[in-house]
Amino acid sequence: MGRERCWGSWRRLLHPLPSGSSLAPLRPAARRGSCRLRRGGARRARPASRNYCNPETDGQFLNSLVQYLGDNLGTNVKTMPLLEETTLPVDAPLTLPMVIIGNGPSGICLSYMLSGYRPYLSSEAVHPNPILHSKLKEARHLSLVDQELEYLSEGLEGRSSNPVAVLFDTLLHPDADFGFDYPSVLHWELEQQHYVPHMVLGKGPPGGAWHVRKPVSMESSMLTISFGDWMELPGYKFKDWAAAKRRNIKCDRVLPEEIASYYKHYVKVMGLQKNFRDNIYITSVSRLYREQDHENQSQVKEQVSTQHFQTQEQDGQNPPIKRNWEIRGYQRAADGSHVPFCLFAENVALATGTFDAPGRLQVEGEDFPFVLHSMSDFGAALGKGMLRGKTDPVLIIGGGLTAADAVLCAYNNNIPAIHVFRRKVTDPSLIFKQLPKKLYPEYQKVYHMMCSQSVTNMDSNLHSSYVSFPEHRVLSFQSDMKCVLQNAAGLKKILKFSVALVLIGSHPNLCFLKDQGQGIGHNPNEPITCKGNPIEIDPYTYECTKEPNLFAIGPLVGDNFVRFLKGGALGIAQHLAKKQKHQLIVERGGDGVP
Repeated sequence: MGRERCWGSWRRLLHPLPSGSSLAPLRPAARRGSCRLRRGGARRARPASRNYCNPETDGQFLNSLVQYLGDNLGTNVKTMPLLEETTLPVDAPLTLPMVIIGNGPSGICLSYMLSGYRPYLSSEAVHPNPILHSKLKEARHLSLVDQELEYLSEGLEGRSSNPVAVLFDTLLHPDADFGFDYPSVLHWELEQQHYVPHMVLGKGPPGGAWHVRKPVSMESSMLTISFGDWMELPGYKFKDWAAAKRRNIKCDRVLPEEIASYYKHYVKVMGLQKNFRDNIYITSVSRLYREQDHENQSQVKEQVSTQHFQTQEQDGQNPPIKRNWEIRGYQRAADGSHVPFCLFAENVALATGTFDAPGRLQVEGEDFPFVLHSMSDFGAALGKGMLRGKTDPVLIIGGGLTAADAVLCAYNNNIPAIHVFRRKVTDPSLIFKQLPKKLYPEYQKVYHMMCSQSVTNMDSNLHSSYVSFPEHRVLSFQSDMKCVLQNAAGLKKILKFSVALVLIGSHPNLCFLKDQGQGIGHNPNEPITCKGNPIEIDPYTYECTKEPNLFAIGPLVGDNFVRFLKGGALGIAQHLAKKQKHQLIVERGGDGVP
């Protein structure tokens, strides 16, 4: 059975890592271009390994994986060949069933479900949707993971294009979009026999981008867009965490710092720490596949993860059978050094979110040091006093909520601001026109300023503490801290500023995939973006349609709100459970005994 023994043998080997353990290398990889004695004694040069992000990717293994698996693997770990070799054993012992890239709420939720937590319909629960409730009662004894998600989600509507996301959200927050606060109809049970060995790799602590620092002046006032209850993850209510921490939650919206703390604590409370590794930077994710010959021998070849292989037989040979992923990267140590690593995985889930790569204008002068692209950079500039005593205004570019946050920050710090955006203030697609005024008073204040203090109004002038420039775009930045704008009619203006903030959204950073993963989007000729070109997936399994055994979840598939990304975890968990059952049936000779 070898590695196809499936995940039962892994469960007998897995042990939690000691607290604070790190990804130290088992042994260093030989230098590129060097040779190594193969089994027959011949020497053969190894091909250079790929590197999509960072030069520090010489193959090294994870010492923590040895601890993770215990001592039961013995010498199998020590004799595992380095990845630069062109052949590998048929059964590579260090292949994890799942590696999750990204430790934000998407990765945390998926880890929760892969750890064996199963959702069931509560015995006393009655869903307000009578048709859905009738369907749920048909298999009340089964967890959602063991039911047909397509059947349950049929006919449901919500603010996600993914049907499983809408289904899971309506079960966790029934009729939330209609203003109701009904309790969840689900309860959770830990069934350890369903544990799937996995590892969650993230750059920072669990919580992902929620741990990004905001400007000091905003930390006590900036609130989340979603309600705190909608930000919570399964099995542990946000209000329970707040009560345990003696946090005084004054309204439905909460501080981002509180959400970040909640996610970090969630991993600990749910016992998921053994699956998480921090300070990890992925540099390449690539496909390993094998070709079968008639003697049932296998040879491993490497191909990039975004290339889709033909499965039809060619030239009389059997088609390649995809097996493993190779994940390379490094862990940043406390002293700043980089410790390279490499591991294998049967499946990879992309849960990186969208905040890694800020959007850029792609105009002349955008790389000047006084042109910033994030609120954290703006906060650092404020903290260092770089804007203290400046008479020129801050130039804020963007028409979304992040740009509005920058306007509020400048306003609260008595810093004049020029606000530039491309749309009309009456454009119905502006996010400000979609937010209830009573729930979001701070953003309504910014929108009022955008309308009433526009440069097109006679009573506004450039000496005001705030001036908006609707229907304008930036043509260039100049070295003397001037900006060239152009309006819809083609007229140009030159403005002087102290610091420019380009806040026009962000994009996922998939640099560890060849061509940034461009080939796995709905439009293979365009970069992956969360709104315009998300990763194309099966709507019920979240597996990439163009790359088997590669999954995507959260903003990468268009689910930008935490309340909807949980459905992706359900879909992936069910798909892996079905795959495991199939493997067990095959191992037992197709007798159908699970």
